[in-house]
Amino acid sequence: MILVTGATGLVGSHLLVKLLQEEKEVKALFRTEKKIEAVKNVFQHKKSIHLFEKINWIKGDITDVPTLNIAFENITHVYHCAALISFDPNDEEVLRKVNIEGTANVVNCCIDFGIKKLCHVSSIAALGDTREYEYSITEETEWNPEKLHGDYAISKYGSETEVWRAQQEGVDVVIVNPGVIFGYGFPTQGSGIIINKVKNGLLFYTKGKTGIIAVEDVVNCMTELMNSTITGKQFCLVSENKSLEQILITIATGLNVKKPSLYASKLLTSIAWRLDWFISLITFRKRKFTRATAKSSHSLDIYENSLVKKELNYTFLEMEPYLINLSKEFL
Repeated sequence: MILVTGATGLVGSHLLVKLLQEEKEVKALFRTEKKIEAVKNVFQHKKSIHLFEKINWIKGDITDVPTLNIAFENITHVYHCAALISFDPNDEEVLRKVNIEGTANVVNCCIDFGIKKLCHVSSIAALGDTREYEYSITEETEWNPEKLHGDYAISKYGSETEVWRAQQEGVDVVIVNPGVIFGYGFPTQGSGIIINKVKNGLLFYTKGKTGIIAVEDVVNCMTELMNSTITGKQFCLVSENKSLEQILITIATGLNVKKPSLYASKLLTSIAWRLDWFISLITFRKRKFTRATAKSSHSLDIYENSLVKKELNYTFLEMEPYLINLSKEFL
């Protein structure tokens, strides 16, 4: 039997569809009942609603060891998708608790229950740092602790350390590092927020690049890796590297709304994150734009996907038509 943590998120919900379509027996970890409705919506969209009732839901939390112990009963394989995504420096403590301590709890259960294989969903944010005059990042690029990293990136790097501990204890593991994941079903979370901002008239753009990928490609690669003999490796999952300007324009095209037209220079974004800090300080609201996100919005780093292409002979979806169709569905 397979356990999916973070089953009510974007990756987790689409992964459940994929596994049940393959007639796998699945346990799905969830925290609140209201989030299950979003998963049901994904199943309806995928024309797989008849499979939804086959999910074995387990209420629990990766930070709650007793509920994890219950969830791990009779489990042979684990997809660890649960994580907190936040770029607010005030969330440093909770990021560490969920992403690092939570993953440590999952790893401990994998060891204690003799799990055959663990697939951990990390992020390109946890990959290494380019040296001067380098722009290409692979799974082999070394992490530089001297460079500026956001708390989210640090927490995901820490979570990977825990997963490698599982390998040292005899558990077969694979790690996937997806780029920005786009997919149906979660308009107020993750990449859905980007689409929402464009829909509401986002004016600014930058020319920095990032790696993007469709959620279908993420879950396809995850299941293929888990079904293979591959172990002890991590894979950068990126379909394409696109500028933020290109991404926003493509989404605006799909939404049929005005495209962002004002270039936000490094000077402007440096002012913006300081202004955001001040506003959050006096209004007690969560940070929306930080120093780390300002820096990354101008990054020209390229993320390489050659390893996963070679190992799985995998072909990724083209992102421009995918984003246009996704944006139309968003409406």
